[in-house]
Amino acid sequence: MKRLLTIVSLIGAVLTSWGQTCPTDTVIFNGRIENAEYQVWIDMDFYHNDVITPNQEIFGQVPGYFSAKRDTRKWIIVSAEIKGKSARLVISNDYGSEDLEAKLTLERDSTFTLERLKGSTMKIVVGGKWVNIPKKLTFIRVAPKRSATREKP
Repeated sequence: MKRLLTIVSLIGAVLTSWGQTCPTDTVIFNGRIENAEYQVWIDMDFYHNDVITPNQEIFGQVPGYFSAKRDTRKWIIVSAEIKGKSARLVISNDYGSEDLEAKLTLERDSTFTLERLKGSTMKIVVGGKWVNIPKKLTFIRVAPKRSATREKP
């Protein structure tokens, strides 16, 4: 009985220690979210910051990226600071010539709002013309956990 109590106590200590070093949530800001109107998406893992941007591997592991179906350019999420159900982001285009600060907020179970707080307007190319992404854009979760090898067709 004494041995069993010692083992239970040890397990409790390990779990308590592990809980203090690991985030309690690793799901909200991990996965793929999309906006159908603009045909754009965000692939993210703000907990491990281990996303590799397709065709932009030179940037290494990052918190995530913003991409478009009709444009090969990417907007790289350089940093992400999570506070509850929101994350404050620093985003740069893949040339490094434009950047912005934004906030990504979980509104409901699978709905997110990306809001530009300051800096450059995000742009994509559609049919050879620049299209500005609105200051506020709604996304829907389509993949609960990011797949490092999956690129949107």
